[in-house]
Amino acid sequence: MTADSTPIRIDTAFDSGNIEVLSIDGASARLAIRKDNGSDFAQWFHFRVTGAAGRALDLKITGLGHSAYPEGWPGYRACFSEDRDYWGRAATTWDKDADGGTLTIRHTPESGVAWFAYFAPYSMERHHDLIAETAACEGVEYRCLGTTLDGQPIDCLEMGEGKTQVWLYARQHPGETMAEWWMEGALEMLTDPADPHARSLRAKCRFHIVPNMNPDGSRRGHLRTNAIGVNLNREWDTPTAAKSPEVLCVRDAMDATGVDFAMDVHGDEAIPAVFLAGFDGIPSLTEAQGAAYTRYRKILERRTPDFQTKRGYPIARPGKANLSMSTNQVAERFGCLAMTLEMPFKDNDDLPDPAQGWSPERCRLLARECLASLNELLSDEA
Repeated sequence: MTADSTPIRIDTAFDSGNIEVLSIDGASARLAIRKDNGSDFAQWFHFRVTGAAGRALDLKITGLGHSAYPEGWPGYRACFSEDRDYWGRAATTWDKDADGGTLTIRHTPESGVAWFAYFAPYSMERHHDLIAETAACEGVEYRCLGTTLDGQPIDCLEMGEGKTQVWLYARQHPGETMAEWWMEGALEMLTDPADPHARSLRAKCRFHIVPNMNPDGSRRGHLRTNAIGVNLNREWDTPTAAKSPEVLCVRDAMDATGVDFAMDVHGDEAIPAVFLAGFDGIPSLTEAQGAAYTRYRKILERRTPDFQTKRGYPIARPGKANLSMSTNQVAERFGCLAMTLEMPFKDNDDLPDPAQGWSPERCRLLARECLASLNELLSDEA
C-alpha cells in the first residue's frame, strides 16, 4: 500500500466532537452528522483528520436534507484549522439531490493533522480558562448560579458599580459557538482598565454575564439542546429542574437582581448577516421599550459595518410573542430592553471575508461595538 492510498483517520472522541464515519477510501470519506441526544436536531459537526498532509481530501457529509436547517448549507463553507488557533474556510459545495443532501468539503492540509467544524469551536477548556482569567481581574465577582443535568456549573461573572442591571448570556444553543467568542471579546473589553467605554459602563451598570448557558450540549457536540434534548430557548416561561435547570437558575437569578438590559447571543444558520431580534409581540409592550430598541439598533448600525437592519426574522404580531423564548420572556417579565443578537455561520455578505468568512476575530470585535453602543444609549438617556 502506497502512502497516497493509505486511508486517512477521522476522530471525534474529544470535547464537542461530532461526526459518524460511514466509509473511508484513501483520502476520501463518506460521513453523517450525529443527532443531539434525545432530539432530531442535527447540524453541528467537529472532527479531526490525520494522515492527510499534502493530500487532497474529499469529505462528503451526507443526509443533510434532513438536518435541522437545510437552508443553512447553500453558500456555506466549512471551517478548518491545522493549529486550532486560526480557522479558515475550506472549498465547500452543496448538492441537495446527492445522497439525501450532501456537503462536500475539499481541502489539502499542509500538516498531518487537520480539524474541521461547522464553526470555530469554543471548547469547555477554553471556557474554563476564560472564567478563571476573568474572575482574577480586579472588581470581578464569580457566582455559580446552578448545575446542569450532567453536573457542570452555570458560571456567572459580575462586575460594575452602577444601578443599571445588565444581563448578557450566550450558547443556549451550544453549537452556536460564535456566541462565546463574542463573550470573550465582551469580557476582554469590560475588564480592560484603560478602555474608556468599559470604565463608563462599569460606573453606570452592574453586569451579570453567563458565557455558556449549555455546557452539557457544548461538551456533547450538540447543535441546539441540552443533555436530554431540550431546547433551552423554549423553556423560559416554565423552566424546571428536571428538564431545564440551566434556564431555571438563570431566570431565578434575574428575578433576584431585576433586569434593565438583556442580550441573548446566538448564531443563525441561514442568514448571512448580523442582526437583532426584538420583542415586538409581547402583551405589555410600551412605547418606551420600542423606542429604546430602535435607538440601540440605529447606534449599533452607525458604529459598525458588520451590523445591519434590513435582514432578520419576521416581526410577531401584537400580543402574539412566544413567551417561552428568553428575549420575549425577559422583556415581558421585567418591562426592560431585551434582544437576541444573531451572527452568521456563513459570512457577512455585506462585508465578506474570503479567507475566514464570519470568524472568532469578528465576533470579539462585534462585542466591543455592542457594548460601546450600550454606553452611548445610556449616555443619551442620562
